[in-house]
This record gives sequence, structure tokens and C-alpha cells, in this order.
Amino acid sequence: MPSYSNVDASVSPPRVTLPRDYNMAADLLERHVAEGRGDRIAVIDRDGRHSYGWLAERARKAASALRALGVEPEQRVALCMLDTVELPAAFLGAIALGAVPIPLNTLLTTDDYRYLLRDCRARVLVASDALVGKLEPALADLPALRAVAVAGEAGKYPRWQALVDEAPPLAAYAATTPDDIAFWLYSSGSTGKPKGAMHLHASAVQTAALYAQAILGIGPDDVVFSAAKLFFAYGLGNSLTFPFSVGATAALLADRPTPAAVMQMFATHRPTIFCGVPTLFAQLLADPALTRQERLRVSTSAGEALPRHVGERWRERVGSDILDGIGSTEMLHIFLSNLPGDIAYGTTGRPVPGYELELRGDDGHPVPDGEEGSL
Repeated sequence: MPSYSNVDASVSPPRVTLPRDYNMAADLLERHVAEGRGDRIAVIDRDGRHSYGWLAERARKAASALRALGVEPEQRVALCMLDTVELPAAFLGAIALGAVPIPLNTLLTTDDYRYLLRDCRARVLVASDALVGKLEPALADLPALRAVAVAGEAGKYPRWQALVDEAPPLAAYAATTPDDIAFWLYSSGSTGKPKGAMHLHASAVQTAALYAQAILGIGPDDVVFSAAKLFFAYGLGNSLTFPFSVGATAALLADRPTPAAVMQMFATHRPTIFCGVPTLFAQLLADPALTRQERLRVSTSAGEALPRHVGERWRERVGSDILDGIGSTEMLHIFLSNLPGDIAYGTTGRPVPGYELELRGDDGHPVPDGEEGSL
């Protein structure tokens, strides 16, 4: 029987207690089934609505499919997949097995993929059919890679959905601990080659408690839509670890988040939490069709500074605020943010309770108040 986390939200920052035997995938999926929430909707995507019960079983079947392909605990599994329910199922399935999934940016070049797959030494690659053309030339001379499976029209490769459909559910979650590596995320490579940031089983529930629960007030009745994709740290929190931590719903968009696509998601799924970036907020405001969103109670912004006028116009037009913040791949999510009731558009806000931040000078020492420094 899996053991689950406990979050005490009566204190600030929330106090997170984790058992010694702890598997992140069990905490995000299986606990909802065990506690009677299996019928709640976990994911809405282009193929329909998927419950926590269905997704928990799908993830355990994905774990068995990966094991059949030769994946063992602690080995890496590369996931180059569009944002559909098959991505969280594969991601959490790998973690359930004790393996280490690595979501890859779907917008890279063949050379980029060649570097990443060599660097992470993935045992198995699961890719969406639309991405195989860019990936295939990168697959030669990868000694660690044992198998490739394709989600969608598989061609010469095994079809991922069929492998999962035919696999039995994993009988037991891997006996991992909070300090074991759960997954990698690659940085953007802005200072050189992309670097793989390793995150622990404990990291997901910690960031969800500190930001999603304490700052956003996320709850089981929320519907979260993130323009940022699951391969980003920002998107992985928004669309997976945050909603799954409380039994909420994630609305996934497989296509590019153009203003038209985002407006359609607003109309169809009526999210209560929207996670975007400043450029997209400005593009949406330029669309005369954007109207007040009665169900949208808060939005978040990251990736670049949110201009003051964009935040103010959004509040006037849409009827709710944007919380601008800073996060990073290495820190997994936002650690410096405007806070509900304490919003100053044109600034990045205050440290999220639970994080300690310093500004340091060129000598590496903290700078006095009022002076500039590096975060």
C-alpha cells in the first residue's frame, strides 16, 4: 500500500511531511483513487475527459510497458511528446516503475535531440508521431538506447498506445524515497549547452504546497490551463504536479498556444487558473474577441517581465489579476512572485514563503538594502 504526503496548510509556509517510503506518482494519482476521488476528472485533452482512476491505471500500464521494453529502476526514459493525456501517463508511469523520465522540448532541431539523447543516455524514447521526422536522424550511435515507441501512427516502430493497452497494470509502485531522483528537466541552454536538472520525488509536492496551494489557493474544483507545455518546468507544475496534488483538472492543448487556440480553450473549458507568458497576454489583449472571463479567478506569468500596462489592462478587461513571478528549471517552479492582495504591476513581487533569496554583489557577498545585485 503506497504512503502519501501530508500538507499542513494552517501554517506559513505550509509544512510538508513525507513518509520514508514515498513514490511521487502514487501520491499524485493513486491517493485520489484510494481516498474516493477516482471518478474526478484529472485531464481534459483533444481525445476527451480522463478520470484519476483511469489515469492511475494507465500510468501503471505504461510502467509495465516500459519494463517490457527493458527499462529498469533509475534508468532514463526520454519523452518527446505533445501535450495529451499520454504524456502524463508515460511520465508518471516511468516514476511508478522507479525509472527517471525526461520530457524533451518538442520544438528542437535534430542536432539538439542528438545531444540530449547522448547526454541523458536514455534507455527508451517515446515520441509523438508528428516529431519522429526530426528525431529519427538523431537515433544513430546511441549505445544506451534500446527501444523507440511512437504515440500515434507508428510506422516501423512499435505503437506506444498499443504497448500500453496490452500491458498489465504494474502490481506495486517502486520502493523509492523522497530523496531519490524522480525526473530530469533540461534547461534552455542560454549559457551554453542545455543542462539536465535532476529533481527528487519530494520536489513536486513541495513546490505544489508552497506555490499552488499557498499562493494560488488551488483546490479540487479548479480547472487549470497552461500555455506553457509540459516539457517546461513551468508547464509541468501548472498542468501536472499542481492540479494532481489536490485532485483538480488540467486542460491540455496539444497544438501551439496561439491566441486563437487559447481563446478556444477559454470558451470550451472555462479554466479557473490560466498560466501564460507576457507576450501571450499582450497578444490576447490585442484581440477584440477577448471578453471578461467569469470563471477565471487568477492567472500566472513567468519567463520574462510582465509590463505594468499589460497586467492592468488584463485586470480591467478580463476581471482577475495576473501574478507575475520568477522561477527556473533548477528550482522547478516560481519562487519570487506577486501575491494575491499584494500585487504591484511592473515588479516581480516578493519571495514565496518557504524560499530564501539573496542579492549578491560581484564579490559573492550580500549587497546592502537599496543596492543592485545578482539573484
